[in-house]
Amino acid sequence: MAKQQRVLRRGWTTGSCAAAAAKAAFAALVTGEFPDPVAVTLPRGEQPSFALAMTRMDDNAATAGVIKDAGDDPDVTHGALICATVRFGAPGSGVILRAGEGVGTVTLPGLPVPPGEPAINPVPRRMIADAIKEVAAVGRRAADAEVEFSIPGGAALAAKTLNARLGIVGGLSILGTTGIVVPYSCSAWIHSIRSGIDIARAAGLNHVAGSTGRNSETAVQKLYGLPEIALIDMGDFVGGMLKYLRRHPLPRVTIAGGVAKMTKLAQGLTDLHSKRGEVDLAALAEFAKAASSDDDVRRRILAANTAAQAFAIAQAAGIPLGDRVAQAAQMTAARVIAGAEIAVEVMLFDRDQNLVGRAPFTST
Repeated sequence: MAKQQRVLRRGWTTGSCAAAAAKAAFAALVTGEFPDPVAVTLPRGEQPSFALAMTRMDDNAATAGVIKDAGDDPDVTHGALICATVRFGAPGSGVILRAGEGVGTVTLPGLPVPPGEPAINPVPRRMIADAIKEVAAVGRRAADAEVEFSIPGGAALAAKTLNARLGIVGGLSILGTTGIVVPYSCSAWIHSIRSGIDIARAAGLNHVAGSTGRNSETAVQKLYGLPEIALIDMGDFVGGMLKYLRRHPLPRVTIAGGVAKMTKLAQGLTDLHSKRGEVDLAALAEFAKAASSDDDVRRRILAANTAAQAFAIAQAAGIPLGDRVAQAAQMTAARVIAGAEIAVEVMLFDRDQNLVGRAPFTST
């Protein structure tokens, strides 16, 4: 009997948790009591309620905390405590956001918020401001508040994210566009790719390198001496990176990856995840045949178990299979960015970071 698939549980973004904590703390300042649970309105109109994990009243401030529940998504912030400490602001100041312990500060241009600001994206900022305004309207007072967010242990968690590369120092970002975390969604990764491209452009760079993993990234950085902000961790999402570059072009982009991932790109796949398709050994055999008339090598590649084995067979026979694969992958990339003035190259690296195939820069 086939095993029944369990429906994956959705969760809440850091932005939703931050808005809930801020609303509860501001309500405590206004009324003297913390609403628990506290409801917030999400961008699409949903109104979930959040239980408070901690509360504290000081002489001129109130603090509330919400535990981040990411559902079944493998989110690094799952289980983190998102805290908001709220004080009344000066008349007419509106809602002012501060970064406390474990919350990052933006240091580079190109992100949705300017350098010097807390790493709180625009949608969470609106959710927080709307939550404060809602409480202020009920209490018939101005929505002037200073809100300081903190995430205990956030700096350590941020080391597991791309924040350092994006120029976000001191901790985590408060993110979210819908307020809801979809389990195993690629949206966070795509967001990081786009942010990386925006930062590179804002810094005036004319060359970025998108890599499928750490080995290829390290190898291409050594080859070109690229700065950290020129390195885009695209993972499996080469299509997502190229589509964003088509709309926001940079002069040169290098696509770097291992032999298996780049073979998939050569086959015409732009999502390189194993669930989206496998390496076609028959296609590799045809690439080898195009590079050499050796039918014995072609037959041996057809019988290979992995792409790595196929490349080893070709290398032993002196056949430049990697170059052929790179050229075909380059053609796939060129179709995605058609119409944009971008020069693109493709590079293949083995597990020891040796260059085993290359299609040099060419303008599309």
